[in-house]
Amino acid sequence: MSPAPETPATEPAPERATETVTPADLEALAAQLGRMPRGVVAIAARCVCGRPTVVRTAPRLDDGTPFPTSYYLTHPAAVKGCSTLEAEHLMETFNADLAADEELAAAYAAAHADYLARRAELGQVPEIGGVSAGGMPTRVKCLHALLGHALAAGPGVNPIGDRTLEALRERGLWDPQRCFC
Repeated sequence: MSPAPETPATEPAPERATETVTPADLEALAAQLGRMPRGVVAIAARCVCGRPTVVRTAPRLDDGTPFPTSYYLTHPAAVKGCSTLEAEHLMETFNADLAADEELAAAYAAAHADYLARRAELGQVPEIGGVSAGGMPTRVKCLHALLGHALAAGPGVNPIGDRTLEALRERGLWDPQRCFC
C-alpha cells in the first residue's frame, strides 16, 4: 500500500468535529459567553460531555462586520486556562522559540495558511484578507485563538496551539479529555 499523498499547503486538512449548531448549542454558548453568540456556523470542537468548546464563525457577521477569528474558543475552563498562560507570559517563550527554530516558524506559517484556507471556505472578506488569528504567521499574540484552531484542525496543524494545549495539560488547567464544565 502506498502512502497517502501530502495535502498541499493551500488545502486545509479536514476538520475533526465540525457539526451543525443546534438550539441547545446556542443556549450553551450564550451561557458560556454571557451573551448571544454571533456568526456561529458550526461547532468545531466539543467537550467530552458534548458542550461546545470551539465554534466556527462566519468571516462576516450578520451586521456586515468583518470577523477574522474563524475558530473562537468558548469553553470557560479552556478560556481561563489560556488567560492564565498569557498572564504567565508564555507567549514570550513561544515568540522566542519561533525566532530560534526555523522548522517551528515554517510549521507556524503553514498553520496560518491552513487557517486562511479554512476561512475562505466560508467566503472571502477583503477587509481581513491575509489576516488569520493569534498573531500568525510571525508572532504569538493570542493563545485562545491558536488553541481554538488546534482543537478544530487536530494535532499537528498549529504547533503553537498544540504547545498551548500541552502547557494547559501539564499545569492541570484544562484537558479536552476531561469534562471541566
